[in-house]
Amino acid sequence: MTAAGEARIGDLGRDAFESGIGGSGVGVRFGPFDVHLTVTVRDLWGPLYELYRDYPMLQGVRPYTCCVSLDPVRSWRRWRADRVRLRVDGRPPHEDMPLPHALAVLEWGLNLVIALRHQAYLMLHAAAVERNGRVLLLPASPGHGKTTLCAGLVHRGWRFLSDEFGLVRPGTREAIPVPRPLPLKNASIGVIRGFAPDACLGPEIPGTRKGTVAHLRPPAASILRVDEPAPIAGIVFPRWMTGAALAFEPVRPGHAFMELAAHAFNYEVLGYDGFRTVRDIVGGAACHRLVYSDLEEAVALLTALSDEGRT
Repeated sequence: MTAAGEARIGDLGRDAFESGIGGSGVGVRFGPFDVHLTVTVRDLWGPLYELYRDYPMLQGVRPYTCCVSLDPVRSWRRWRADRVRLRVDGRPPHEDMPLPHALAVLEWGLNLVIALRHQAYLMLHAAAVERNGRVLLLPASPGHGKTTLCAGLVHRGWRFLSDEFGLVRPGTREAIPVPRPLPLKNASIGVIRGFAPDACLGPEIPGTRKGTVAHLRPPAASILRVDEPAPIAGIVFPRWMTGAALAFEPVRPGHAFMELAAHAFNYEVLGYDGFRTVRDIVGGAACHRLVYSDLEEAVALLTALSDEGRT
């Protein structure tokens, strides 16, 4: 059972999970979001069981944040299914996608639901990790090494809160945990396999719009602490660069404010609440820029600074 007294997906056992998710569906809690999942793509059942086994399982009749289904479909004039159709509450949010990309389509679809439906939170394109009761926020553009750095920190003792969405309730500086699988891409897959050989990764999915993708299962300890938000004490804007020497320098509050606001999906939607929340986060955090090429070196630096109370 979880700390909240809820069973976990792994408690079902693989056979029961596959029967449920391929039939009437399975309820899964991802942070503050309760999702009902139905997936009839049989090849996904095993990977989903491994990726989701530590998440709370929701049972019985109850309201859900959303009901998501993924089904194989045939393109016109094809004898066999070669596409998948994602539906959210019975309606497809986009066109059918290639069947080999099914797992990535499902994960992207869940992110899309969060991004479009939950404007009550300030949503930052940032990873969030915690150590010593202090959250380190890692806002970055795609391709800047955010997820790789987050995965490295998590496998060196940091608590994982989120990767795609740094959620903050307006008027607070607390990061809300949403510990969903981390989508590693391209070279970062091999980097994490070498950095953390015990890490559990899902299958590699080549040829997606983001290249090759593999999903990293979050540590069970982070999922069990999903109801424990923590204050943001540091902001690091990471940038991975091939062969670059490690560089760590402070960022002025005004520049940090502009960058963090630019990484907010819904800054303009929230209006003054968005401005106030970004202002308060930056005002209460040590802000730095990090350039790195060696993951071990970057993780060691941030861990040492956290233990000194400097991030």
